[in-house]
Amino acid sequence: MTTPVDQSAPFPAQSRPYHHGDLRKALLAAAVEELAEKGIEGLTLRGCARRAGVSHAAPAHHFGDVTGLLTEVAIAAQVKLAATMREAIARAERGSAEHVIASALGYVRFALEHPGEFGLMFRRERLRPDDPGLLAAGAESFGLAADAVGAFLGRREPMSEPQSARQVAALWSLAHGFAGLMLAGQFGPVATAAASLEALLPDMVRALFCLAPANRPEDLATISMIARRR
Repeated sequence: MTTPVDQSAPFPAQSRPYHHGDLRKALLAAAVEELAEKGIEGLTLRGCARRAGVSHAAPAHHFGDVTGLLTEVAIAAQVKLAATMREAIARAERGSAEHVIASALGYVRFALEHPGEFGLMFRRERLRPDDPGLLAAGAESFGLAADAVGAFLGRREPMSEPQSARQVAALWSLAHGFAGLMLAGQFGPVATAAASLEALLPDMVRALFCLAPANRPEDLATISMIARRR
């Protein structure tokens, strides 16, 4: 049962009438909001409880400690990452270069839309890294990139062959590094980064697989604009 919180608290219980059936979900949603506003270091169980409008003991009852809560947030984030990648991949022909590019674009788009959750997924020291749910969720998103590379190279099991496994690792590294640079503002304000993403990342992926760049005029204009900022 939920209990009222201090009326001076910024998120009074009356404003969010959660019940037993959705309390866990409400706490996870509150944790995502806290993460976005305060970062990993500023997130606490008490803060999540206050935001959700429940007793201070509720998060510990459901997740044990802050590490358990963050692990569950990271699992949900990995699931959302995989969904974003699938949405991008669905628009590309399987086995094409666009299939590989789409997997990278989906990865970076998720990072731009959910920077707090994206950063959390790779903070192993703040998570339970051996949690089965976390491992399974991470394998799902990684598997989408591996499948894209395998389909392009004609390899049914790309991670079992050294050359294709290196290509998968290179694609992941490229997408992850690109996302980090964008979030750091190296390609301009994050809010207006879509043009940089569409102009730069596809040709970077093509170069990774020794394919010719698209050389679209609008892409070259964007690249020139970014270069002038440096």
